[in-house]
Amino acid sequence: MEPFVLDKDVMKETAEQTYRDDQDPLLLYIKPWQQSFKRLTAGFTTRHGGVGQKPYASLNCAYHVGDDAEAVLSNRRLVTNKLAFPLEAWTCGEQVHGKHVAVITDADRGRGLMDRQSSLQDTDGLVTNVPGVLLTSFYADCVPLYFYDPVKQAVGLAHAGWKGTVAGIAVSMVETMEREYGSRRDDIRAAIGPSIGKCCYEVDEAVMQHVRVWLDEPLGNDEYERSVAESIYTPAADGKTMLNLKECNRHIMMKAGILPDHIECTTWCTSCHPELFFSYRKENGTTGRMASWIGLEER
Repeated sequence: MEPFVLDKDVMKETAEQTYRDDQDPLLLYIKPWQQSFKRLTAGFTTRHGGVGQKPYASLNCAYHVGDDAEAVLSNRRLVTNKLAFPLEAWTCGEQVHGKHVAVITDADRGRGLMDRQSSLQDTDGLVTNVPGVLLTSFYADCVPLYFYDPVKQAVGLAHAGWKGTVAGIAVSMVETMEREYGSRRDDIRAAIGPSIGKCCYEVDEAVMQHVRVWLDEPLGNDEYERSVAESIYTPAADGKTMLNLKECNRHIMMKAGILPDHIECTTWCTSCHPELFFSYRKENGTTGRMASWIGLEER
């Protein structure tokens, strides 16, 4: 069952009617977590709602794409209002496709809200155990990774493009939660959000040689090992490969010690659904960004 569920159905029939007529953000929630963990909020924005104009129409949440800064801030305010978090809770990093994980304290709350300069620099992963902090990161085909320890009450987000994936940012997240909060790996829940799918993501051998490093190390489950390569990649024409970054990250999460039944994985492809998501590849690089979010509500 698809874990990332729209809060309402506003799909339109034609391209001319793709964008919503109002500013109310259309959001995807991680339904199994929403049902099980009462103080936790986690999910993913779409392109619907907000105040942005084309080509960033309309719920672009990132400053770095060239959109009007006031529109971006307004969109962030609309999202936080819907989540019942104050705008000042919005906290983010300046993503560089690496594996650095920043530990967010109460003093870091709100970094990156007003501009890129105040964000956590060179940071693709964020973890915190501070209630009232809303961790966020930005996407237009890359993979959002979510982490939650319901025992230690710690949360985390990671931005995983192919570079961050093969660098092992999922492992870095687990190691950081273990070190900083005493998290047990078999307690951690994880989720993998909307990104470009195997159906649309073609890569060359320069990428695949890094992916294969992770596949060459056995997990000890023969049945899983026989199926994992097929699920992660399929040969294409001219020496290219169709790569499933979501499944690759799930494989790496398991290697990091997260239990398979503790991992939720979406079926949404951002490139297949331009009516719902921004897609860097589909839109030739000029487009907005969705935001992932996770946070613990204050008591």
